[in-house]
Amino acid sequence: MDTNLKNTLRASGFNFKKKLGQNFISDKSLLAAIADGARITKDDVVVEIGCGAGTLTREIAKRCKKALAYEVDKDLKPVLSATLAGVENVEVIFADFLKADLAALERETGEYKVVANLPYYITTPVIMKIYEQSKLCKSLTVTVQKEVAQRLAARENTHDYGAITAVLAYEYDAEIILSAPREKFFPVPNVDSAVVRLTRREPLEVKSRDGYIKVVRAAFASRRKTLENNLVKSFSLTRERAEEALARVGVDKNARGETLSPRAFAALSDELYGLI
Repeated sequence: MDTNLKNTLRASGFNFKKKLGQNFISDKSLLAAIADGARITKDDVVVEIGCGAGTLTREIAKRCKKALAYEVDKDLKPVLSATLAGVENVEVIFADFLKADLAALERETGEYKVVANLPYYITTPVIMKIYEQSKLCKSLTVTVQKEVAQRLAARENTHDYGAITAVLAYEYDAEIILSAPREKFFPVPNVDSAVVRLTRREPLEVKSRDGYIKVVRAAFASRRKTLENNLVKSFSLTRERAEEALARVGVDKNARGETLSPRAFAALSDELYGLI
């Protein structure tokens, strides 16, 4: 562990809170690699979620125009005062990002990138908040539990491919860019992590974004059931209509949700437009 960080935490009398999932990255090479992997430029505004002890914040600040660092634990104020001393392009916001008004934030930031070492228990809520509410986020580079990273970056016809994978694929390309073994954190967690970069692109062409999401979620409502059965149950379709819709987009009626690519889901949602 970084001795300076350990000493700062001790001097500040900081006690870790298990309920907040506080595991700070203590490896300097990993911190630099995450900031590099986020592809930050001197023109970028970066939003960090859960800045913790500020170790990643410092690396971000070296590369960006301005960083807005959210932290929910006010007990970290003395720690951050020490670790971010002399860093002038960072604004620490002691607030819960999940309660933030993203529209108001984006009026202040313009386009921005998200970089975060996310506590495991808020990983999905944070990602989905940005997906559902953000208009100006260009990318998310997030450190998450290894198994979650594998789901986010999965491809169709694999075990890890699921609803969140296909939903995000509507307008984000996802890739795992780094591994983050548990020993790189303090305190050491019980699981390994990985860093995923989600890069925003032009969305898939569909008649309805909401319709696309509904079809994806229906497809994975019960992984043991065929896609046809899930569509019938989720949308109260007749079996004949479900079979017809699948046939029209070239999907076998016995297929399961995990076999469909995001583009196939887009075609199916368009075929069901008006019925769901």
